[in-house]
Amino acid sequence: MQFHHKPPFNTGYTALVSRSGATADMLMDFGVLVLAPGAVYRSDSETDERVWLLAKGTAELVWEGEKREIARPNLFDYSPWCLSVPAKCAVGITAGAEGAEFYYCATGNDGPFAARIYSPEECRSELRGKGTMRETSTRIVRTVFDDTNRPESNLVIGEVIGVPGKWSSYPPHHHPQPEIYHYRFLPPQGFGLTTIGDTPYIIRDKDTILIRDGEVHPHVTAPGYAMWYLWVIRHIEGAHYGPATNTPVFIEEHKWVMGSEDTIWQP
Repeated sequence: MQFHHKPPFNTGYTALVSRSGATADMLMDFGVLVLAPGAVYRSDSETDERVWLLAKGTAELVWEGEKREIARPNLFDYSPWCLSVPAKCAVGITAGAEGAEFYYCATGNDGPFAARIYSPEECRSELRGKGTMRETSTRIVRTVFDDTNRPESNLVIGEVIGVPGKWSSYPPHHHPQPEIYHYRFLPPQGFGLTTIGDTPYIIRDKDTILIRDGEVHPHVTAPGYAMWYLWVIRHIEGAHYGPATNTPVFIEEHKWVMGSEDTIWQP
């Protein structure tokens, strides 16, 4: 399922995915929080685990007696700041002189754990695909947290920068855990292509894709454009996403492309 959102996002919170109605099976609330310069936002008594990832701008975050000023010029060239908090943890955000834009996600989690802010330096950034598939699937993958550094969370969150003209989320794979992809392009009139299961889609700036159990989701960036996307995965009961549950699962007939480049035809 694909959602189109006509830009720009309005000031305040724009909900893109909800745990009710047609998207209830995603098990996550997801949206965009846009704050004008000096605007104040509070999240006080929610009973959910919550995450705020800074897309751009400057802001001061306050939580559990902690305070941190954060900044991100843009989401293509700079790794993110990300605040992760448990249920009932009060959070205050004051936008700086440039304003601020955050991506927000919430999900159920009754477990007690400490709030934590992840700095850009802590974000695991890798050039994935390098040296394979004749560089046709080279992309930057930034993992903010997963089971290795946030095992108590019910979420996995990160970013991908799709290089112009190249593939990502490749070879085709699937997993039982629900996943959200949210896209931005540079320049913003850019586009990409994907298949969710067997259904093809054109991807444009600020689009959101929902990926459900068993749906493969490879995609490619149009030449000349960079494609950034946020990915958020919700662990499911008895099956956390990651090596312990052998996820993701690559489609058997396409796994060979990860082998020797000599077997790939070239002109």
